[in-house]
Amino acid sequence: MKYQKPKGTADILPPFSKEWQFVEQNARETFALYNYEEIRTPIFEKFEVFSRSAGDTSDIVTKEMYDFDDKGGRHIALRPEGTAGVVRAFVENKLYGPEHQKPVKVYYMGPMFRYERPQSGRLREFHQIGVEAFGSDSPKIDVETIMMGMDFLKKLKVSGLKLVINTLGDKESRDRYRQALIDYLEPHFEELSDDSKARLHKNPLRVLDSKDKNDQKIVENAPEILDFLTEDAQKHFTSVKEELDTLGVDYVVDSSMVRGLDYYNHTIFEIMIADSPLGKGDVTICAGGRYNGLVEELGGPEVSGVGFGLGVERLLLLLNAETQTTLQSKQLDFYVVGIGDLVQNDVLKVVHELRQMNFVTEQDYLDRKPKAQFKSADKLNAKYVVTIGESEMNDRVFKLKDMHSGEERTVALSEINTLKDLLK
Repeated sequence: MKYQKPKGTADILPPFSKEWQFVEQNARETFALYNYEEIRTPIFEKFEVFSRSAGDTSDIVTKEMYDFDDKGGRHIALRPEGTAGVVRAFVENKLYGPEHQKPVKVYYMGPMFRYERPQSGRLREFHQIGVEAFGSDSPKIDVETIMMGMDFLKKLKVSGLKLVINTLGDKESRDRYRQALIDYLEPHFEELSDDSKARLHKNPLRVLDSKDKNDQKIVENAPEILDFLTEDAQKHFTSVKEELDTLGVDYVVDSSMVRGLDYYNHTIFEIMIADSPLGKGDVTICAGGRYNGLVEELGGPEVSGVGFGLGVERLLLLLNAETQTTLQSKQLDFYVVGIGDLVQNDVLKVVHELRQMNFVTEQDYLDRKPKAQFKSADKLNAKYVVTIGESEMNDRVFKLKDMHSGEERTVALSEINTLKDLLK
C-alpha cells in the first residue's frame, strides 16, 4: 500500500519550515509590543462551541465543519477557527474576574480544519494566527487591533496593503437594518439561491456575503447599514475613523462588507493586497472586528471582545523572494572534520564544546574520508572548518579555517573558549 497525506493537507519540510518559524517569531515579537500573551486551546471542542458562535446558518457549520461522535458518544468538532475556543477558555477559566487586568489580551497560532475545496494557500488543514482582547468597549482597542495587524504585515515586508473598514452597529442598529434588509429581499425571494433563501429570515446579513452571482446582483441596491446606525453606534465608528486619521492611516469605508460569522458588531475590518500571488484584484489577508455578544453566548457575562485572524499558508505566499532565499539557505557556524579513528573522542568533545557556546555545529556520521567531509562542509556553507588529525591530537591543537577568506590557523584545544568572540 502507498501511503499519502490526506487531501487538503501539506507536509512542511526543511528548509521551508524556517519560513514558518520566521512568520511565527515575528508575530510573537509584534504582539508582545502591544502587551499580548499566548493562549493555547484544544484542537477539538464540543460541537456546540462552534455552532453557537459561528451561527447555524454559516457555511462553516452547515458545510465545512469536521465533526464526529467520539467513543463516549460526545459530539466533537475539529476547530474551524480560533476565536470560539479562546472565548470558551476565557469563560471557563473566569478570566473576566476582578483579579485579571483588563483588557485581557491574548494571541494564538495553530492548525484549523475546514472541509472545502483545496486551492493555493487554502487547505483543509490550515494554520491561523489570531489575537483577541476582552473587556473594553473603547474604540481605542478597535484601532489598536487594526494597527497591530498592519504592523505585523509590514514587519514581514508585505507591501501594497489596503485597509477596508465598516461597522455593523450595536444591537438596535443591527435589528433595524435586519428588518430593512428582509423587507428589501422578500420580493426577490424566488430569485435567491437556496442558501440565501434559508438565511433570509434567520440572518439576512449573510445574504450580503453570498458568493452566488445572481445574489450579488440582487444585493447591489440593498439598503446600507450606515443609514440605520444609532447615535451611539455612529459615535463609536466616528471615533475609530478619527483615531485612524490621527495615526495617518489610509482606509476605505465599505458599507457592503460583512463578516461571515454571526457574532460581529460595531467595527469590522479587512486588510487586503492587490494583484499578488493570491490572485488578481483585492484579496483579503487579515480580517477581524468587534464581537460584543460572543462571551455571553458561550455562558459568560456580558463582556466585549475584539480580534483578528489570518492564514499562515496565504501569508507565506506573500513573503518576498529575497526573504525566502535568505531563510531557506542553510549555513553552519562550524563543521568539525576528524581524520582517523583515534581522534573521534577529541572530535566529540570539540563538537560538544562549540554547541555549548551556541554555535551551530556539524560533524561526519558516516565514517567518510577527509575529502568527503570537506565537501560536506562546503555544501552546508559552513563559516569555519575545524580539522583534527592524529598530529593535532598529539599536540592538543586543532586547525581552524575561515571558509570565506581561506585563512587557516592553529588553536590550542585549551583555548577553544576564545572562539566565543569569533562570530560576533
